[in-house]
Amino acid sequence: MDIAAALRRIRPLAWETPVVPLDLPGAPPTHIKIESLQHTGSFKVRGAANRLLKLDAGQRGRGVVAASSGNHGRAVAEVAGRLGIRATVCVPDWVDPVKLRAIDAAGARVVRAGASYDHAEERAAELAAQQGLPSVHPFDDLDVIEGQGTVGLEVARQLPGVEEVIVPLSGGGLVAGIGLAVRDRGIRVVAVSAGRASVMHRSLQAGRPIELPEEETVASALSGGIGLANRNSFALCGQVIDRHVVVDEGDIRSAVRRAFRECRLVVEGGGAVGLAALWSGSYRPRGRAAVVVSGGNIDRHLLAALVTGR
Repeated sequence: MDIAAALRRIRPLAWETPVVPLDLPGAPPTHIKIESLQHTGSFKVRGAANRLLKLDAGQRGRGVVAASSGNHGRAVAEVAGRLGIRATVCVPDWVDPVKLRAIDAAGARVVRAGASYDHAEERAAELAAQQGLPSVHPFDDLDVIEGQGTVGLEVARQLPGVEEVIVPLSGGGLVAGIGLAVRDRGIRVVAVSAGRASVMHRSLQAGRPIELPEEETVASALSGGIGLANRNSFALCGQVIDRHVVVDEGDIRSAVRRAFRECRLVVEGGGAVGLAALWSGSYRPRGRAAVVVSGGNIDRHLLAALVTGR
């Protein structure tokens, strides 16, 4: 895996996002890596761009298919549109309407696949097999993981001497990629899960991929399973994660509200779990740290409710 080459490859399609200081009294210097400012609103464009740019001409001509709860689908749709590739995105029925509109606006075909994220995964796999379409998996794909790892390279360059990176954990593509990018630099990886979307964390505890019922959560971007036949992200997460933290719904809601009020940042629930860990006191950095705010695609009505505390 060559994450440096991936960074050069995706640069025309994925911005270098800024880091800004976070006031965290009594803690070592801490910064926010603001992936919510990506032009698709999340880090997902990095992995999608790397995967699609590595397709050959024949694969591009057939089009691609992806399953997504929103951010990955938007990234695939927008990158595919810019590269002239047809894209089909399978989504669960509860997909965030903001993300659904963005997928549709980018020109992708949207397939509503059922009540759960796992149904979207199953439908995408069926279409890939039936129509011979390359699949762009949101996290269990080495090209996607390689692309997500570019976040880690940027953090290491932007913050000389950084000692740990605090990263949202869902299917594990972002954590795995960042971990691979920074592990030879002596940088620790702290993975933060939402309590109601913690299947990767629970799987690692069990020593094997497991399934859990989907629960309603404000961190919906982190929802969904990791696949019982997970080939890559489960094993890589087991190798690169140094510490796990789990945060609850109240702390995530508070973090979205505080990010808006104090940092002037629009952050979705899944993107705010690292901030939730810090602001709730669930985790305190042990050295110079960066916390990844992974996405900001949140429905304005939900944001208003969270900001006002309704």
